Amino acid sequence: MSQSDYIDLRSDTVTKPTAEMRAAMAAASVGDDVYGEDPTLNRLQERAVEIFGKEAALFVPSGTMGNQIAIRVHTRPGQEVITEAASHIYNYEMAAMAVISGVIPRPVAAEDGIMEWDQIEPLIRPRIYYVAQTGLITLENTHNMAGGTVYPADRISGICDQAHARGLPVHLDGARIFNAAVALDTDVRTLCRDCDSVMFCLSKGLGAPVGSVLLGTRSFIEAARCVRKMLGGGMRQAGILAAAGLVALEKMTGRLAEDHDNARLLARLLSRLPRVAVSEDRVKTNIVIVKLKHGGLDSGKLSARLRERGLLVGVVDRDTIRLLTHLDVSRKQVEAAAAIFGDVLAEF
Repeated sequence: MSQSDYIDLRSDTVTKPTAEMRAAMAAASVGDDVYGEDPTLNRLQERAVEIFGKEAALFVPSGTMGNQIAIRVHTRPGQEVITEAASHIYNYEMAAMAVISGVIPRPVAAEDGIMEWDQIEPLIRPRIYYVAQTGLITLENTHNMAGGTVYPADRISGICDQAHARGLPVHLDGARIFNAAVALDTDVRTLCRDCDSVMFCLSKGLGAPVGSVLLGTRSFIEAARCVRKMLGGGMRQAGILAAAGLVALEKMTGRLAEDHDNARLLARLLSRLPRVAVSEDRVKTNIVIVKLKHGGLDSGKLSARLRERGLLVGVVDRDTIRLLTHLDVSRKQVEAAAAIFGDVLAEF
């Protein structure tokens, strides 16, 4: 079976560039971005500034790099970063905050991954010289491992107001921030208004092949550009990538509701199956978390059997599978995926 024959629900990063993206990439006007001379990349950054309402933007190769640049700029070595216990920054970025910035996480476990100020405040370190000081608070919207849950705008603004009153910056990992905006029937400018910096991905639900964008004040982005270069992220004729990113930003945000509908359908169909626990009500965006009920079930073994039937899924741990809907998965394929799930479960 070739890769194109699979129904791939492992992630929304597996999408292929659309024909329009490929055409834009082939025709892109380019220059050397290390000199700031790539017109297509500059346009992508300008357009991101217009949409998000921030002062400046910087294209980066990945969301992880964007997050880690933000941490490096906002903090100094020896500080702590308050973050949610299941966050991407804490769990899936290779302890980079310690390696690159010399800071350590101070995690807090929050229901559905959505922190409240009352949970954050007790973790802010007292201003005593012999304890590590708090340097930054990070939020994640949507929250990946909580199943695509969302921070509403008032929750984000409330946290930012309290943090700023204490002299603390707030960074938003907005890898899927457009999904959050669709789910909340608002816009990304409103959701990110009070955050000091925000990173969003072009290569997840928006379907671009490569890249993320980091936004903040002009001085923040000037410093971020230096860190990007230090990390090997300075690119040359990157307008070829930015061209696809512009198509993603302009054309793909409007179709995300389709992915959300498909995710709810998938959850509804899977919830009818025995030996798995899935809640349609918990699906807010394009992520479905499947919990396995024991009795011989193991997510690794189940994943392998599903692959044999043409369905690719993401294994989180022994008892958990993550599924994501995206541009390259149709409603018909969602129905087929649920049927494959049911057939394989019946074999265990």
